[in-house]
Amino acid sequence: MERVGSTPSPKRLIINADDFGISRGVNIGIIEAAEAGVVTSASLITNLPAFADAISRAQSSPDLSVGLHLNFTIGRPITRAPSLTRRNTGEFYPLPALLGRASLGRLDASDINLECRAQIDRMIDAGFPPTHLDSHRHVHAHPAISSAVLSAAASRGISQVRIPCEALRINPGDWRATLKKLGLLASARLAGRTPAADGAHHFFGISLQGAKSFAGRLFELIPRLPPGTSELMTHPGYADSSLSEHDSYTRQREKELAVLCTREFRELLDRYAVTLTTFADLAMCTPDSEVAEHH
Repeated sequence: MERVGSTPSPKRLIINADDFGISRGVNIGIIEAAEAGVVTSASLITNLPAFADAISRAQSSPDLSVGLHLNFTIGRPITRAPSLTRRNTGEFYPLPALLGRASLGRLDASDINLECRAQIDRMIDAGFPPTHLDSHRHVHAHPAISSAVLSAAASRGISQVRIPCEALRINPGDWRATLKKLGLLASARLAGRTPAADGAHHFFGISLQGAKSFAGRLFELIPRLPPGTSELMTHPGYADSSLSEHDSYTRQREKELAVLCTREFRELLDRYAVTLTTFADLAMCTPDSEVAEHH
């Protein structure tokens, strides 16, 4: 809450592109949005074939803040991770099976920790120490997974770990998004990672997904951004054949890319005095203890 007569806190926004490295088409779209000056941050999947392509493209975009998009549901792990993988194929369990196993206590915390560290180290070895960490399908938010992930992140000096809790008042008419938000909020509470009471950091994006409604929802959100720093989760990209092998969110990404790169969106940010920033900038201006507590 602002004091009477005080200067309002500035509005800072990190526009993060998830799924960097999931396919070449998505990589192209993310870098296109970064070069347009809109996407300031991207989260990188390290265990899929398009990882090398993503690294190559990121090298030409030095202002892009690159973090880890921890992946426990697509492809094969970097380590053995027996409790995270199907014995007959060596591949990760699909999301429903992973969450079921997590809820039943059938995941080994050491498997989670070692695989998370291996994915972080693959980025470090490629010359991109992660500025932040989140995960594909928000698996790191599960209370049976969260602690081991936070431990792995801390061991590599990563203090910016996403808390994917979005306010229920944002687009409440989308019941699917609302159910997802309720589930993530419950997971965060069980894991002891609810957003700070002072609202120093905010998360948005779950309620924006959808090709037909993305533009309208995005343009309604920007004027409502709270003071302080917010993260906006986005999924820009181009749909290619390899993307459809890994994810059902395909053509919708092209819509997101087109909307994010419009002049109207940049003008909207200017109109409401929203300053774009990155996780790297946030880490430099926020004390370590405060960052670790909030995000």
